[in-house]
Amino acid sequence: MTASALSRTADAATRYQMYVDGAWTDGRATGHLDVENPADESIVAAVPMGTPADAAAALDAARRAQPAWAALPPIVRAGHVLDLAAAVRRDRARLARVVTLEQGKPLNQAEGEIDAVATFLTYAAENARRIEGDILPSDHPNEDVWIRRVPFGVVVGLTAWNYPAALAARKIGPALVAGNTIVVKGHEATPLSALEIARLAHEVGLPKGVLNVITGDGRAVGEALVRSPLTSLVTMTGSVRAGREIYAAGAEDLKVLRLELGGKAPFIVLEDADIDAAVEAAIVSRFTNCGQICTCNERMYLHKAIADRFLERFVARVKGMSVGDPMTSPDMGPKVNRPEVEKVEAIVGDAVAAGAEVLAGGRRLTEGAFAKGHWFEPTVLRVDDNRAGVMRQEIFGPVVPVMTVDGFEQALEYANDTSYGLSAYVYTNNLSRVMNLSRGLSFGELYVNRPCGELVQGFHTGWKHSGLGGEDGKYGFDGYLRKQTTYVRWS
Repeated sequence: MTASALSRTADAATRYQMYVDGAWTDGRATGHLDVENPADESIVAAVPMGTPADAAAALDAARRAQPAWAALPPIVRAGHVLDLAAAVRRDRARLARVVTLEQGKPLNQAEGEIDAVATFLTYAAENARRIEGDILPSDHPNEDVWIRRVPFGVVVGLTAWNYPAALAARKIGPALVAGNTIVVKGHEATPLSALEIARLAHEVGLPKGVLNVITGDGRAVGEALVRSPLTSLVTMTGSVRAGREIYAAGAEDLKVLRLELGGKAPFIVLEDADIDAAVEAAIVSRFTNCGQICTCNERMYLHKAIADRFLERFVARVKGMSVGDPMTSPDMGPKVNRPEVEKVEAIVGDAVAAGAEVLAGGRRLTEGAFAKGHWFEPTVLRVDDNRAGVMRQEIFGPVVPVMTVDGFEQALEYANDTSYGLSAYVYTNNLSRVMNLSRGLSFGELYVNRPCGELVQGFHTGWKHSGLGGEDGKYGFDGYLRKQTTYVRWS
């Protein structure tokens, strides 16, 4: 951070400030939140414990800035966002280090996250010339019907802790290019990345009030942001629990909501699949970012004809994974915090008590190099009941349960037996099965013969308890605009 973004340095931890109306401020905060390094539990930074009054101030700044921002030609707004993307690329190494320090993912994966930040911003800017409407003939003489796509006004962006930089950019870019202003609140465990993006926005001259970033407790500050009458649209990435709370908080004022929530992705491998490719995809799709991805491979269904061959190779790969200091870019780093690693430990304990067989891992790491931090072994569990808790509860960690299935129909039945509907994986070389699965799987995002990783031009959307709306691509961008109809009679 530059000096303008810091209040002071104390106790070897950087003190950040909030970014409101183009200035750095502690606002009404009388205390601070410590930001912990998940690898060693050291305190790397502190941020203000924002208040509902700070939320109100940020929203008011966004409200005042929005008319002038929306009046700019879209291509001019896009120019500001492209300047921000260029600054992100320039500072890639430093920003990646911040992500690793606050979130714990291996440094090479954090560098990939920063690349995604720049990509999200750049793609959003490219939509500036795609804001289109319609002119329709009227039923009356000398009259046209205009349908325009216009901004909502003030957007609130609430981000999860697993991708703190990328999720912020995923919301900031399209919101701004569409003509909205935005108030971002990062998760209290990982608030630094959004503040770093604000620092760069300030540096490149984004007009004041267009982007505001505040910090604080999720329930107090987040609820104030959602409930405020100044907020027109809420876009949130997080848990189903948090999504329900936001849904309820926004109901009174009929807020427009875009909620990207949890997942329990099935990973189906049928008997005609390329086993080696499926094994590698299953590894990447489960253990990247310590399994802390909403689209992760959360449960595997293996056709009985190939189950033993698959598991032999898969378990060997899992046992060979490196776990350690994320700054050295191992295969896997720590979980984000103590409650999260304790949750994973409890899930595994309950599964084993219910009869699951541990094929690899299974333990929390607490000794030697792992005496500090929040570590869990990459773990594989063999399960024989699709109703078992480990097959139904989102784990969001480095643990994957595996079941053997008799065939295609049973795999489809088991995969759909969930309240989630975000993502699913299928490995087969049978085109008929691919088409039947694409019609039969009740998930918003399908990966066929490839690992996880959505593309910016796609549409990232969840069904059922996995959310409302979606992000990315032309459909995601359209969600930051609403339609206005004007009847024009000229004589």
